[in-house]
Amino acid sequence: MNSKVIPQSDSIQELANFWDSHDLTDFESDLSEVTEKVFQRDDLVQIQLPKQDLENIKKMAKSKGIDYTDLIREWVLTQVRTA
Repeated sequence: MNSKVIPQSDSIQELANFWDSHDLTDFESDLSEVTEKVFQRDDLVQIQLPKQDLENIKKMAKSKGIDYTDLIREWVLTQVRTA
């Protein structure tokens, strides 16, 4: 039989297991509308790079086993934090 109490847990796995076997509509009386932001996204910044420079960055990132956008972010944050 399914539990009728939403678990109070920080465990993503526990919550995922719970919602895999329960229907949100069974808990409508337990829900409340959230008016403030729950998640705040980072700002998106676009930069233009010459094609060959971008290709070189992609090769460097691939050799490190990371996405090229993560490599660029790492470089920028390193410069910002050491300035």
